[in-house]
Amino acid sequence: MALYEHVFLARQDISAQQVDALVEQYKGVIEANGGKVGRVENWGLKSLTYRIKKNRKAHYVLMDIDAPAPAVHEVERQMRINEDVLRYMTIAVEKHEEGPSAMMQKRDRDDRPRRDGDRPERSFGDRPRRDGDRDDRPRRPREDRA
Repeated sequence: MALYEHVFLARQDISAQQVDALVEQYKGVIEANGGKVGRVENWGLKSLTYRIKKNRKAHYVLMDIDAPAPAVHEVERQMRINEDVLRYMTIAVEKHEEGPSAMMQKRDRDDRPRRDGDRPERSFGDRPRRDGDRDDRPRRPREDRA
């Protein structure tokens, strides 16, 4: 049997329980056709880059599938019919990833490589002073503020 990663987007106005019911429905279709579903990740309600069928957000779900091709075709056929599913994508993979997917991993800002190389960080107030900067002039109290 082949290995697949399957992601689908469900409408924003259905509840999380209805999304779980969709997952269980498609799990049943895969298992009835001789496959099995491994990891299921619900990525939650996320904003879409552009509107899809008048929806600005969608529930994202990832499923790791180990099934024959006809089982995947049947799931995709049923998703095409279902009005709650906005988009889906199935990708054949060599092996399933261990641990959480990239969407579920929490990234810290410190983990990312810096774009400016090894320069020390300086704030705006740390810049060298030049002659004629506003801070060098003597300040007078404003008359309208007392």
